[in-house]
Amino acid sequence: MVGMTTTELTLAPVGDGAGCCGPVTQAVDPETARELARTFKALADPARVQLLAIVAAQDGSEACVCDLTEPVGLSQPTVSHHLKILVDAGLLTREQRGRWAYYSLVPGALARLAGSLAETAATR
Repeated sequence: MVGMTTTELTLAPVGDGAGCCGPVTQAVDPETARELARTFKALADPARVQLLAIVAAQDGSEACVCDLTEPVGLSQPTVSHHLKILVDAGLLTREQRGRWAYYSLVPGALARLAGSLAETAATR
């Protein structure tokens, strides 16, 4: 481009190089971080969030897999896959009754998840 000049940018170190804000504290231990990540990974899918909310809203926080396919618009095998991930994450339990599987909210699971977040925020 005609008439344009380039300007050289010089970066100088700021402060004493020991960090700008002081020591960093670890807000969550590695094992808790892994557990929280697994749970949040399970909740990273909108269908799983819907399924968890549907189960939690049912009488007794329990629902049959046969009643969960229509509300989320997915096939039974796909819903079962999503429910398995929620079970593996410790958010739901599964009980086989005859040919149908019933899923229940793990007592206190959502409160523990919220509590873990509150504890992490409180250590800051």
